[in-house]
Amino acid sequence: METTTPIYDEYYEDERCNTTSIIDFGNIVTPLFYSIVTILGLIGNILALVILVKYENLKSITNTLILNLAISDLVFTASLPIWAHYHLYGWTLGESLCKIIHFIFYLGFYSCSIILILMTVYRYIAVIAPLSNIVSTTGFYSIIVSVIVWVMSILAASPAYIFSKTEESGYCGYMKQNWNLYWEYMQNGVFMLSSLVFVFCYSHILYRLLRPSPQRRNKTLKLIFILVVVFFVGWAPYNITIFWQTTHFWPDQAKVVLADICETEKKLHFAFYISRFFAFSHCCLNPVFYVFVTVKFKTHLKKILQRWCNKKSVQKRQSRLTIVSLTSGEDLNM
Repeated sequence: METTTPIYDEYYEDERCNTTSIIDFGNIVTPLFYSIVTILGLIGNILALVILVKYENLKSITNTLILNLAISDLVFTASLPIWAHYHLYGWTLGESLCKIIHFIFYLGFYSCSIILILMTVYRYIAVIAPLSNIVSTTGFYSIIVSVIVWVMSILAASPAYIFSKTEESGYCGYMKQNWNLYWEYMQNGVFMLSSLVFVFCYSHILYRLLRPSPQRRNKTLKLIFILVVVFFVGWAPYNITIFWQTTHFWPDQAKVVLADICETEKKLHFAFYISRFFAFSHCCLNPVFYVFVTVKFKTHLKKILQRWCNKKSVQKRQSRLTIVSLTSGEDLNM
């Protein structure tokens, strides 16, 4: 197996510092982790999409946003096997796919952020001003919301497609250090904006819910709150780590002795792998909370599983009857 440098941190590597053991750890654990997340993410999000399309009212803005979140997670999940291949063999899949895979990564992150911001703001309005016209909007407005989510996400992620390049050495990323720093700070900025919106809205929602008058739709609020917490817990360590990595390029860092730089770099490499595991796992965790938090999702999932089991049992019975018929010389069509 060829040893490659880790994704997104190639430009942090200092040839004077020996981080081979940590990189080997990442190259072994990361493909295995991505494989597990891919399987769980595909199953969970496909089931979520089936349930939403088959049983739920998609004219509801909340259901529409959950549908878009499942699509976002599904797109992000589908890219993980390619990242696993990159870890194992370096980039061997051509420049076009390199551009697409970077685009998909940022499309998944930005769309997830935008969707959760809209879900939080919408629920904030529903609790603070339940008689507002925004709360009662359905139908065509759900389509508009979906278009806004994906247009904004595509525009935000499109530079990643334009500026990603490949090298014969097996590298897929940005050729200039400034672009690497730009994308790190851009991602940090979007995460900070999302966090501020979450803190502001949920602090006000919590204050309102603690008042004597009970609020309706607390289960929906609980689901959205959990999704936001999963997003924050997953992406916060990753964003802190990549921000801390960029400080190596600040002017004062030139005064730090090499031994300190190497020790810090080793810790950052390890933190990068672990925090990325948390960040990338969000795409398979969201469907789990759809089921555990909402009774309707749990009920619909049971219906799907029962129908699937019944269909399998009918097929088995028909298969056994066919075998009996063939061995006894009878014709079932008669």
